[in-house]
Amino acid sequence: MNTKLPLAFLAIAALAGAGGWFAAGHFGGAHNHGPAGQPAPASRKVLYYQSAMHPWVKSDKPGKCTVCGMDLVPVYEGQKGFEIAAGTVSLGANAIQAIHLQTVAARRLPLVRSLRVAGTIDDNDAKHRRLSAYVEGRIEKLHINFIGAEVKEGEPLATFYSPMILNTEREYVLLFRQSQAAHAYALTAEHKRLLAAAEQRLTRYGLTSAQIAKLPLKSETNHLSEILAPMSGTVVTREIYEGQFVKEGDKLFELADFFTMWFQFDLYERDLAWVRVGQAVEISVPSVPGKKFNATVSFIDPNLNDMTRTARVRVELQNPLITVQGRARRELLHKTYAEAVVSLDTPEVLALPRAAVLHNGDRAVVYVDKGGGAYEQRRVKLGRAGDEHWEILDGVKDGERVVTTGNLLIDGQAQLNSQATETVSAPAAPAPAHQHTQSLPPGVKPYPLDVCIVGGEKLGSMGEPVSFIYQGQQVKFCCGGCQPEFEKDPAKFLKKLSALTTNAVPQNPNPPPK
Repeated sequence: MNTKLPLAFLAIAALAGAGGWFAAGHFGGAHNHGPAGQPAPASRKVLYYQSAMHPWVKSDKPGKCTVCGMDLVPVYEGQKGFEIAAGTVSLGANAIQAIHLQTVAARRLPLVRSLRVAGTIDDNDAKHRRLSAYVEGRIEKLHINFIGAEVKEGEPLATFYSPMILNTEREYVLLFRQSQAAHAYALTAEHKRLLAAAEQRLTRYGLTSAQIAKLPLKSETNHLSEILAPMSGTVVTREIYEGQFVKEGDKLFELADFFTMWFQFDLYERDLAWVRVGQAVEISVPSVPGKKFNATVSFIDPNLNDMTRTARVRVELQNPLITVQGRARRELLHKTYAEAVVSLDTPEVLALPRAAVLHNGDRAVVYVDKGGGAYEQRRVKLGRAGDEHWEILDGVKDGERVVTTGNLLIDGQAQLNSQATETVSAPAAPAPAHQHTQSLPPGVKPYPLDVCIVGGEKLGSMGEPVSFIYQGQQVKFCCGGCQPEFEKDPAKFLKKLSALTTNAVPQNPNPPPK
């Protein structure tokens, strides 16, 4: 907000110069009333003259405020001058009308926020399988030889030759047939143990119960085994080729269930208080233009990323098969980019419009209408930020009216008052005669030239010079017509001012000998 303060000065000065609005509102119009609002008898002595808008500007004779250009107000003997009240600004009716000041009552209402996020469409991690070789052997034939193929559970993926599987199959078949030929009571415990052990080894080699049950019917000339799909899904990766020899542990296939997809996005720590499981989400996917996918939040990761301070949020989406150019495929593509709007709301909380809150570093302030044209600065403690409202945790009570339009101008004046309060006190004696042309707020550089920065005319040659402050620099013009020209390109004239100031520095009359 400090960076905006010069603009606030300009706006306030412009309003003041346009009609002396503060004085007119505070005193009721003419200069017949002093700062205390009491009639000023002609017989009473004038102590000094003071700016109603900028109380630190004082003079021992009539003139204009060097900051805003409005007439100085006489302070009579027995009257109290204008006090510089830090944090409180008083405005008259004309001022309130000039800045289009508006207020609103603090009230309890639900906060609403639309959070826009981006993420990716991924497969259901709980239904993702990676197939590896249980034993070494050779890939004789691939039944599925391309990525993206849809497979069903139990469907053959590849034909495999493995001496270890073949020998164990023959052992199992022999033991099985022996058990069928003998009476059950005649089977020894050792025979049963060997049969069970052979079956367990086949299971470890990747054969299903259905495959093992069919082994007694398998031809003795068939030395091959089949690698079956353990689940229905889509082939994500294929790492093998026909004729390839593989070792135990080598990756063969990777399958994913694309019927249910996960939309996942990262949410910053400060936004987690807004989101809950079941929250409505509207998702847009570039690969499916014109369609919105509506779903809800299904999971919020309780672990924060140490580096990004974000948590992963998951939304589940149904992903049916569709026909595109005569071929069936899933509507949502794997790993595709997606955007979403998360609709958020809260129970009723005390809230103010966002426009009512001004930020100054780590401070948040509002201006409370105290009545009678007085506006009090209040520091507030903020909670959550909605699309249009701030949650107010402390500083304002329910029903108090707060400024929403014109508060920036009020804040600029409050800052001036605060700065002046730190360094300026009412004088015990009249100020020097020239003070009304030299007094400036603390930190403001005075105008160093006696000519207009725009027209080049001597100041005072066309009446009372026009003066205002821009970015901490006092600027003076020979007339009001030069100010709009300056405002078109302030940087140009400030550069000119700097150059003229530099050139105006006199040379050393006694340079050192060479």
